[in-house]
Amino acid sequence: MKTQLSAGWKTRFYSVCMMMLLSAVAVTAFSAPAHAQETAPATQTTAVPTEEVKSEPLDAAAAAAAPAAAAPAAEPTPTVDKGDVAWMLTSTLLVLMMVVPGLALFYGGMVRAKNVLSVLIQVSVVFSLISVLWVVYGYSLAFSGDGPWIGNLDKALLKGMKVDSLAATFTAGVSIPEFVFVAFQCTFAGITGALIVGAFAERARFAAVVMFSVLWFTFAYLPMAHMVWAAGGYLFEKGALDFAGGTVVHINAGIAGLVGAYFVGKRTGFGREAIKPHNVTLTFVGASLLWVGWFGFNAGSNLEANGGAALAFLNTMLATAAAVLGWSLTEKIIKGKSSALGVASGMVAGLVGITPACGTVGPFGAIAIGFIAGVLCVWGVTGLKRLLRADDSLDVFGVHGLGGIIGAILTGVFSAESLGGQKGGDYSIGHQVLIQAEGVLITLVWVGVVSVISFLIAKMVFGLRVTEEAEREGLDITAHGESAYES
Repeated sequence: MKTQLSAGWKTRFYSVCMMMLLSAVAVTAFSAPAHAQETAPATQTTAVPTEEVKSEPLDAAAAAAAPAAAAPAAEPTPTVDKGDVAWMLTSTLLVLMMVVPGLALFYGGMVRAKNVLSVLIQVSVVFSLISVLWVVYGYSLAFSGDGPWIGNLDKALLKGMKVDSLAATFTAGVSIPEFVFVAFQCTFAGITGALIVGAFAERARFAAVVMFSVLWFTFAYLPMAHMVWAAGGYLFEKGALDFAGGTVVHINAGIAGLVGAYFVGKRTGFGREAIKPHNVTLTFVGASLLWVGWFGFNAGSNLEANGGAALAFLNTMLATAAAVLGWSLTEKIIKGKSSALGVASGMVAGLVGITPACGTVGPFGAIAIGFIAGVLCVWGVTGLKRLLRADDSLDVFGVHGLGGIIGAILTGVFSAESLGGQKGGDYSIGHQVLIQAEGVLITLVWVGVVSVISFLIAKMVFGLRVTEEAEREGLDITAHGESAYES
C-alpha cells in the first residue's frame, strides 16, 4: 500500500527524481525523430506524378511478388552463443558436484561410522541409475509432447537427436544444444532421487532402495517435471512459478522421504539412545560443496549467461547467507549455542528455499525467503519431526520438504515488482499464491500416493528393512562387505 510522504528531505528527493525523469522523457521525445532518421535504411523513393495518373495492367511478376511482399517476415534462425553453452556445461558439472561429493559427504557425515559407506553407495548408485533411465525414457516423458500430465516416448533413447539439435531458452531466437539441456536436466533428476535416501538411511535394504527409485522416478518425478516445466504441462500453463525445482525436486524428495521413513520404520534404539553424526566435519564440507554447486543449479536454470543468470546467482548467495544467520540465531535463542551442524543445515535450508524463487524475486525477497526458511526449518527438524512421529534420519522432509513449501509459497509473494521482484503489470500476489499453493498440494498428494504404492511393491518383492542384527553391526559390513574406518 502506498502512503503519502511527509514533507522534508524525502519530498525534496522525490521531487528531484521526478524532475530527472521528466527531463529524460523530454530528451527522448526530441531526439527520437533524429534517431529514427539516422537509423532508417537508405532507400530511394520516386515522387508520384500529380498531373496525370494512368491505369496500367498489373504486371504478372509484380502480381506474384505482391503477396510475398505482404507476407510477414520469417522468424530468424535460432542462434547458439558459445558463452551460453560454456555456462550451461559448467552448471551441469556444478550440479554433479552437488551429488558427488557434496550430498554424499553431507549425508555420510551425519550417519554413524558403521553406515557411512552404505550412504555413499546409495547416493552414487541411485544417481547413476536415474541418469541412465533419464536417457532411456525419462527425458522424453518429461519434455517431449504437450500433454498436461506426462509427455510421450518420441525421444526415447534420444531418438533423432543430433549435435545440431537445439533446445529453446527464455529468449526468442536464442537456443542451446539439446544435448546440453538433456545433460543439465539429467543431474536434476538424479539428485532428487539421491536426496530421498537420507530419510531412511542406516536400516533400508539396498535392493529395495534401488527398486523404489525406479518406480518413483517413472511415476512421480517425470510427471512432476512435465507438469511444471514442459510447455503444455498443467502447472506450467496455470502459470506456476518454479524457476529451479522447489516442487519438482525438493517437495518431491521431501514427501517421498517422509513416506519412506514411515514404511521402513524407526532405527533400532531411536528415541532410547543417542544417535549422533559420526563426523560433522564431513557434513560441513559437504554442505559447503552444495552451496557452491547450487549456483549451477539455480543460475544454470536460466539457460543463458545473461542478467537473469546474474540475478539467480546473487539471490542464491544472499538467501543462503540469510538462512545461515536465521538458523544460527534460532539455535542460539532456543539452545543457548549455535552449532556447526546447524550452520551446515542452515546453508541447505536457504538453498532449498530460494530454489523456486531465484529467477523472479529481487535481492530483498531472497534475503527474506532465506531467513524465514532458516528459522522455520529449525522447527521442521525438531518440533515438526516430533509431531509427525517419523524417524526421518537426515531430515529430508524437515529441510527439503518444509523448505521447499516455504520457498514455493513465498515465491508468489516476493516475485511482485512492488517487493523488488520481476513480475509487474497486472501481477496479483494473492492470485499467484493460490497457484503456488495448488502446485504444492498436487506435489504432496501425487508424489505421496506414488511413494506409498512404490514402497509397497518394493516391500513385497525384497522387503524394506535389514534384520536387527545387520542393523546393529552396520550396513557397511553386512550389506557391502567393507568398513570405512579400520579399527
